Amino acid sequence: MSNILIIKHGSLGDLIQANGAIKDIKNHYENRKVFLLTSQPYSIFMSECPYIDGVIIDKRLPRWNLVFLYNLKKLLSKYNFSKVIDLQNSSRTKFYKRFLLKNAEWSSSFDTLEPGQSKKDFDKNPVLDRMELQLKKSNIPTKYIKDIDLSWAKEDLSNLIKQYTNRDYILLFPFCSKKHLNKKWPYFNDLITKIRREYKNNYSILVAPGPDEIKDSENLKANIVLEKGKSINIKKLISLIDNAKFIISNDTGPAHIASHLKKNGLVLFGNHTSAEKVSIGNSNFKVLTVKNLIDLTSDTVMKQIKINLN
Repeated sequence: MSNILIIKHGSLGDLIQANGAIKDIKNHYENRKVFLLTSQPYSIFMSECPYIDGVIIDKRLPRWNLVFLYNLKKLLSKYNFSKVIDLQNSSRTKFYKRFLLKNAEWSSSFDTLEPGQSKKDFDKNPVLDRMELQLKKSNIPTKYIKDIDLSWAKEDLSNLIKQYTNRDYILLFPFCSKKHLNKKWPYFNDLITKIRREYKNNYSILVAPGPDEIKDSENLKANIVLEKGKSINIKKLISLIDNAKFIISNDTGPAHIASHLKKNGLVLFGNHTSAEKVSIGNSNFKVLTVKNLIDLTSDTVMKQIKINLN
């Protein structure tokens, strides 16, 4: 029997958002094996997803690397994929369609465009709306695409967390990708001072840095959550978010996790994109948007925390 391939390389936030779509795809093809082509950093995490039968790692080397392309094509050919659902919808995956998987039926956002609609205009829609339209175009029912269940993606961290606090905690995500520094709000230390002044010892303040953020996190006046000196794994990160009393974050992967867990918190947006477009925010996880993050004061953020933290 032929198999189904989903392509979603990352980032973390993108894979979290695709979780509902992946579940819908697996439910639709319940008698077929569903595989995920993704990048190395997320392969272990996604291999534990109950809606995936296996993970294939894409090294994503330059497309002029003919040895890489040959080996990837050879690997993919072993799985007998009859259907590819491209949730990445990038120039790379468009290339894969043409040269690596040209005999499979293909679903992508390009196939979803209305007559006369450009891909640029289509991409202005919220990301979950885009995925929903794409799956519906392939006659895949979309029951879970906007009702993302992360219950499978949690891990007990009771032994870890007691090393850092025995109280309720406020969790901060003050970093972002170095490729997108315009997403980074610069006043987290000022905010920490204000939180401590307002709430005294009611809450611990924690930060959970990624591998490239550990050194910078040492400049923050917060407890740095690590495991054996390294960043915690994704499942522990999700549990840490799920157990937080309140979360304040830049527009990062953990913010998407917090939003889909419907946690109480704030995500800070400048003009790099809109919260609506990236499908983040709800009645619990509020969006605070300004034209330029450098103009967003810690007093303004603190005011919102006092309104929403209860």
